[in-house]
Amino acid sequence: MSIPTSFDGLELHTERMVLRGFAEQDAQAVLPIYADPEVMRYGSRLPWTSISQAHEFIAQHRAWMAEGSSLRLAMFSKEDGVLLGDCSLFNWQRQCRRAEIGYGLARAAWHRGFMGEALQALLAYGFGTMDLNRVEADIDPRNKASAKTLERLGFRQEGLLPQRWIVGEEVSDSALYGLLRSDWEMRSNQAVG
Repeated sequence: MSIPTSFDGLELHTERMVLRGFAEQDAQAVLPIYADPEVMRYGSRLPWTSISQAHEFIAQHRAWMAEGSSLRLAMFSKEDGVLLGDCSLFNWQRQCRRAEIGYGLARAAWHRGFMGEALQALLAYGFGTMDLNRVEADIDPRNKASAKTLERLGFRQEGLLPQRWIVGEEVSDSALYGLLRSDWEMRSNQAVG
């Protein structure tokens, strides 16, 4: 197994969601998520201010998915088809079989377990189909909900980089998390057994 050369047409299914690549018609649904200052509070970019940013985001990620250089999946509720957020594997180092994980969630979907459910499926794909050995995350240490989600999935905090990000005029630190394939497999086997 190895990283596919393209992610076009990839769909992952969880109990409550369908995860698929963004389509052009998703721009109107994704804009309010990334325009929300609360959603972007701990992000690496300022909140969006126009629909053109949503179109650019979708076009860029569709191109990266097609060339197999990044995997970003939109998360849709099976119940009503609403876009809940997205999750991604990116910045991979093929020789080292390592990638970073990223995610964003609409405020209306917070505290309902959607992100943990989506990341579980994404990690299963990453460690399985993509044959990754390690997945890393870089979060703002003030984002306690994100830290809890990662820790529930088995990630461990491995470091802290002071003043790593400047977004707008705000300086913030980075908490670095990592998850090894061997730890993921051990946890998965324990859950089954």
